[in-house]
Amino acid sequence: MNAHVSQGGWPVLVLNADFRPLSYYPLSLWSWQDAIKAVFLERVNIVEHYDRAVRSPSFEIQLPSVVSLKSFVKPSTHPAFTRFNVFLRDRFMCQYCTASEDLTFDHIIPRSKGGQTTWDNVVAACSPCNLRKGNLTPRQAGMFPRQAPFAPTVHQLHRNGRLFPPNYLHDSWLDYLYWDTELDP
Repeated sequence: MNAHVSQGGWPVLVLNADFRPLSYYPLSLWSWQDAIKAVFLERVNIVEHYDRAVRSPSFEIQLPSVVSLKSFVKPSTHPAFTRFNVFLRDRFMCQYCTASEDLTFDHIIPRSKGGQTTWDNVVAACSPCNLRKGNLTPRQAGMFPRQAPFAPTVHQLHRNGRLFPPNYLHDSWLDYLYWDTELDP
């Protein structure tokens, strides 16, 4: 969940104007308070709601569970180079041993040997593998990543994000998530 959405606090799925989630991983969620504020500012439409309402002395509104933006937000075509996106590209697994715990990232060509901190030189690695490889090149260490590092597209990160569904998915969200994935026969 997004940092500003509390656990069990009636999160709201945010869709772009074309009804696609703004982000799959992390899933684009707002707090119910932010969603109601956006409704009153006429920035979103309520698509689905919870069976719960909030009241003031003169007003009652059902809590939205899905909203869509009224204005289309053009998705980024080039994902930001962040530690999280490196992990997502590498499916949250060490590229040397496939462990998924205690992840960090490793420079294929160490920085001390001229390696840069770029998509093409960084992979996810667990701490034990990163320490074992140390300041060596893959050839010197005898350790080669399972997948060559690359600059992913937004589509590739979204595809990988779908492999890691969030801990909480409300039933009202399911019609709006993963609708562009292939269906089983």
